[in-house]
Amino acid sequence: MKFNKTWKVNRPKDFKSMTKQREKYPDIVLKLIETSDVVIEVLDARFPEETRNKDIEKLILKKKKRLIFALNKSDLIDKKDYIVPKDIKPYVLISSKKREGSRILRELIKREVKYRDGKMERAQVGIIGYPNTGKSSLINFLIGRTSAKTAYEAGFTKGLQKLRLSSKILLMDTPGVIPKEEYSHTDKDKISHHVMVSARNYDKVRDPEFVVLKIFKKYPKALKNYYKIDFENNIEILLEKLGKERNFLSKGGIVDEDRTARSILRDWQEGKINSNLD
Repeated sequence: MKFNKTWKVNRPKDFKSMTKQREKYPDIVLKLIETSDVVIEVLDARFPEETRNKDIEKLILKKKKRLIFALNKSDLIDKKDYIVPKDIKPYVLISSKKREGSRILRELIKREVKYRDGKMERAQVGIIGYPNTGKSSLINFLIGRTSAKTAYEAGFTKGLQKLRLSSKILLMDTPGVIPKEEYSHTDKDKISHHVMVSARNYDKVRDPEFVVLKIFKKYPKALKNYYKIDFENNIEILLEKLGKERNFLSKGGIVDEDRTARSILRDWQEGKINSNLD
């Protein structure tokens, strides 16, 4: 399988200087799978199915590597009624922000690593996942210090990073990868999906109002409960009222709808809006 023809990553901020490197990312992911004993796929706990990369999961299992699912951002879900898909196992609920779940994940990693004569072998653990699922933050959480570079920009990690979890275990982080069949510069539905799961940044979207509408259609109570604005199920009214409230006005007192819509998407991607209301 030639990954450089079947996979793409989302557009970096400095696109011109990164164009050639973008095609190398899938090779990095393939190298990570080949050299790893255990692979951790980091998912967004709010959207576990939407942030899975099932083709890469199949490749991991085909290569007879151990696969662990880390459901990150668990502080943004209601754990009481939370249901994990049956084929996502073994898994651990993680919150890098609240610092929850690292001990369980560490123990699971040790359990999946091969032992010989009762002693743990040296092992490499690869970390994969969609852009902005929190891979680098998870690594920093696991090792207990800030070593992996992090940023809020989706796809910030630019190459393979290696960090030591213990004397026997090495962690490896890669750039976030989006499957080619899901990637598009023009398909509004695909773009909206990636913004909703934070795989694309709110400030990189050409039509933020459309994405806000898609969020409202899927989570009708979320925007109403967070903004406390009566907009009668009309997104244009929400943008008008919120824009005035936040003073996002252009000349003549006209609301800047683009800026207002992006502020909603920013609130969404930063986890301020609770999507678990329906």
